[in-house]
Amino acid sequence: MSLAAGPGRGGLGRDQLPEDLKLYINKHVAYIQSLDKRRDELDYWMTEHLRVGGIYWGLTALHLLGHPDALSRENILTYLTLCFCEDGGFAAAPGHDSHILYTCYAVQLLVTLDAVDEFEGNFPRGRDRIGEFIANLQNRETGTFAGDKWGEEDTRFMFCAMLALSLLHLEHLVEIEKCVQYVKSCQNTDGSFGASPGAESHSGQVYTCVGTLAIAGKLDCVDADALGSWLSERQLPNGGLNGRPEKLEDVCYSWWVLSSLAMIGRLHWIDQGRLASFILQCQDPENGGIADRPGDMVDVFHTVFGIAGLSLLQQPGVVEVDPI
Repeated sequence: MSLAAGPGRGGLGRDQLPEDLKLYINKHVAYIQSLDKRRDELDYWMTEHLRVGGIYWGLTALHLLGHPDALSRENILTYLTLCFCEDGGFAAAPGHDSHILYTCYAVQLLVTLDAVDEFEGNFPRGRDRIGEFIANLQNRETGTFAGDKWGEEDTRFMFCAMLALSLLHLEHLVEIEKCVQYVKSCQNTDGSFGASPGAESHSGQVYTCVGTLAIAGKLDCVDADALGSWLSERQLPNGGLNGRPEKLEDVCYSWWVLSSLAMIGRLHWIDQGRLASFILQCQDPENGGIADRPGDMVDVFHTVFGIAGLSLLQQPGVVEVDPI
């Protein structure tokens, strides 16, 4: 799965009226299928450190488009076995170090493919080993998580830990209440959240913090009106969403912002029609794929998050997605 941008650009339909815009499902399916056929390109190898993430983004997009079998299940599972490390975590690619981010992606892939038991058949105690790897990354004093053995901590890694453990039904391995208290300490006076206590509010960090609270069953800790107001202010006149004040719109925030609004019951606080039009204008209708904004090159990252955003907006032809 290539993480390289292009070859097409989004925005060829930006002169169309909103009622004329449509989702090019078959084009997007073909685009994702083509990504593993670009191995003679330098960018294919330069993005190897993102490989498992790219597979997850591509497969998730295909599921949301109603084409879950468009990629080889056997090939994906074979690749994941090559990325499984002795410490119980997964690497982004064979020979790389394990990391909680790619471990989370790998768990999501295993669950999506209904392959957890199959994985355990190849790796005895595989599920428990994954859980132990994740649990060992928790700071038992603060509740937060490191991404890997090098120790960088971030609310993104906490969310990855909680999500992966919940999918494996192993939440009991970590101190959940301390996770909740740490997330609460990351909440700012504007109702939003940062990467750590006192850090700048950011839509991506909002998703990880609210998602962690949702998994822990503690959404009552969120000031839904204050956070909903901050998130709704992320919408710009062109309908797109940004990650923080004074920044450009970006299709990926169609997921980070919308999913957070959905979790706190404030999805109706933005203009959904304008956002849907913005996402559709970022498509390449000739070769498939979605860009961050009209005129830029498409890539699989923005493709999946654009489609996921359209799912939350109940776009016809897109499978319903869980906001967590």
